[in-house]
Amino acid sequence: MFYLSRILILFCSLLLVSATKEPRTNIIVIYFDDMGNGDIARNGAVGYDTPNFDQMARDGMYFSQFYSPQAVCTASRAGLLTGCYPNRVGFSGAIDHTSRMGLNPAEETIAELLKQQSYVTAAYGKWHLGHQAEFLPTRHGFDEFFGIPYSNDMWPNHPVTKNYYPELPLIENEKVIGLNPDQSRFTTEFTNRAVSFIRKNKNKPFFVYLAHPMPHVPLAVSDKFRGKSKLGLYGDVIMELDWSVGEIRRALKETGLEDNTLLIVTSDNGPWLNYGNHAGSTGGLRGGKGNTWEGGQRVPCLMVWKNKIPAGRVSPNLASAIDILPTIVEVTGAKYPKSKIDGVSLIPLLKGDFSQEPRKNFVYYYRKNNLEAIRNDRWKLVFEHEGRQYEGFTPGDEGKPGKVNEHFVFPGGLYDLRRDPGERYDVSAAYPEIKKELEAQADLIRQDLGDDLQKIEGKNRRPAGKLP
Repeated sequence: MFYLSRILILFCSLLLVSATKEPRTNIIVIYFDDMGNGDIARNGAVGYDTPNFDQMARDGMYFSQFYSPQAVCTASRAGLLTGCYPNRVGFSGAIDHTSRMGLNPAEETIAELLKQQSYVTAAYGKWHLGHQAEFLPTRHGFDEFFGIPYSNDMWPNHPVTKNYYPELPLIENEKVIGLNPDQSRFTTEFTNRAVSFIRKNKNKPFFVYLAHPMPHVPLAVSDKFRGKSKLGLYGDVIMELDWSVGEIRRALKETGLEDNTLLIVTSDNGPWLNYGNHAGSTGGLRGGKGNTWEGGQRVPCLMVWKNKIPAGRVSPNLASAIDILPTIVEVTGAKYPKSKIDGVSLIPLLKGDFSQEPRKNFVYYYRKNNLEAIRNDRWKLVFEHEGRQYEGFTPGDEGKPGKVNEHFVFPGGLYDLRRDPGERYDVSAAYPEIKKELEAQADLIRQDLGDDLQKIEGKNRRPAGKLP
């Protein structure tokens, strides 16, 4: 009888521990394509409303100094999913259908780290990290994939290189299920897939990566939002993307998962400015997609985690999408990747402690491996480099791009981003000691990651995956 009583007590204790143990935190990352810093209402967007972005800002935290890993599609996504500067893992630019490279199987993505913790994982929308089967999401930790392998303009109807690209495939897991799909259905279909996954897996820990192809050109919108904005097609598209955020949040509320889900919303780079009325807004920042001025890489970022992240806060601290992986690792108890990463955990900021500075600096690489700028605190040092110049050209109209100068030589300069976020006033002469300090930091970065501008290879870069 004594032993039976002991067994019953032990059994009840185990049940109590099981009942009181908190479920693991779900993770959702919504990644927009080419959405600019000024494309949401709280940052000055005009001609349309973004009520769901606005509500996220009220319910969670907005990061006002948040950077994409690089100012272009493929590289940015590599940085997000691996927690590394893209050039560390062998990426630059945007790959297309002719590429025989992709994300190296040796790299550990957010999805793979969470799979080790028994999470179910799904990717919907745009991938752009290798279109062959060997490189698709299902080979990098995702249980499900439904979407397109690269950018939505890489199809026969491209306005400049017509018939250069083959038909755009729509892929489910690893099977092509359609060609040149109706892009007006993209935002709704990818959102609905994500919502269904959430509802189906509400009793399991999950990770959803919803990478919308929009508002990258060509723009397309469903009937329910066509003509709804005062800004034409671009405004309509943003309104539908805002709706998508609302649908995800509604699904979390209806499944009772709001308290147990970290939702992150951001963009892969700034707007493609030479597309004119089919491009977004930087909110007054200089430059745009394809260059390392602030408009190319400073993007909106909102995070909501009910009763965990303090509501209605704005973080002024430096942060980047490469910090999302280590933040998720800390939230979920997953293991860090075995290889070196560049991201840092943003947990102190998510707790509302802005006196902490997890990220001290950020480096801006472009072209193949050019270190074009470095930021520390409020200071940004730009090195002389050749790059994309939008200024001086008339933007395009109705889906046709205007001209740019891809080989403009920008002089170097030191900018105080607190007073001059538009990067118009070089203050090198006034602050020589700041310039010298940033130059010394840049020299250390060059030894690690290299710099083609100074013909330095770098000691710690890893290759992308390549087919034989």
